[in-house]
Amino acid sequence: MTATATIVPVAHPTSALLALNNAHAAELSLLDADRMARLIERAFLACRIGEADALLLAFDQAADYDSPNFLWFRDRYDRFVYVDRIVVSPAARGRGHARRLYDRLFDAARGAGHARVLCEVNADPPNPASDAFHAALGFVEVGAAHLAGRGKTVRYFAKTMSEQRESSAGPDIATDRSNDLR
Repeated sequence: MTATATIVPVAHPTSALLALNNAHAAELSLLDADRMARLIERAFLACRIGEADALLLAFDQAADYDSPNFLWFRDRYDRFVYVDRIVVSPAARGRGHARRLYDRLFDAARGAGHARVLCEVNADPPNPASDAFHAALGFVEVGAAHLAGRGKTVRYFAKTMSEQRESSAGPDIATDRSNDLR
C-alpha cells in the first residue's frame, strides 16, 4: 500500500476536496468552503485518501445537520451513523478506496457502540455502481423518498453492525460514477 492509500482524518476543507465533491454535485450536493468546513466540524467521521483521491463524511444521530436524508433517518432510528457522502475520484477508482473508507467507518461505528450504518443512493438519477457496491457490503433497502426540490429520488439503506469486523476481501466494484451516496 502506498502512502497515498493511507486513510487520514480531514480537519478542514481543501480546494482539492471541495473540487472532488463539486465535480460530483449531481450525486452528492454542491458545497462551498464554509459549508464543507461546518460539515467536517460536525462529522462523526471525516476522512480522505490521498490529497483528494477519496472522501467520506458521516454523522451520528446527534449531529446538528439539516439534510432531508439525515432527518429521514433520525425520524426512524434512535442511534446510528449516517454516511452523508463518499466519493472517489475517477483517476483513483478500482483501487479499493471506497471499501477501505467504509471499513474504517464500520470500525469507528462499532467502537462507538452504534448498531447500524445508514446511507442513501440515488434511484433517479440512477447510480447502479453504488447500488451494487452497497449490496456487496450488506446494506439493505429500508425506504425511499422523492426530493422534489433537488430533482432526485433516493432509496434509503441500512447495514447492521456485527460485533466483529467483517472481511473486506473482494473486488472494489464501485468503480462507475463516484461511489457516492447522493
